[in-house]
Amino acid sequence: MKQVVVYTTKTCPYCYKAKGLLKKLGIPYKEISVDFNSKLRAEMALKAGKTSVPQIWFDEDHIGGCDDLHSLHEKNNLLELLN
Repeated sequence: MKQVVVYTTKTCPYCYKAKGLLKKLGIPYKEISVDFNSKLRAEMALKAGKTSVPQIWFDEDHIGGCDDLHSLHEKNNLLELLN
């Protein structure tokens, strides 16, 4: 299974929604909080091309944000992309 990395902040409801789906499906993930860390946020923005959170990767593949993650799940493509 690919490693899932989720860049988050503590005040973002979409971060909690994305993490909730991953937890519900039993998918382990690494959370990187960009709260009060401009270096990590800049790293995320450079990699994703976006400053909003969450930003989600499966290994080196940028998936997008919360809506993108849920869309993959609704289309039954999420688990396929992880394997």
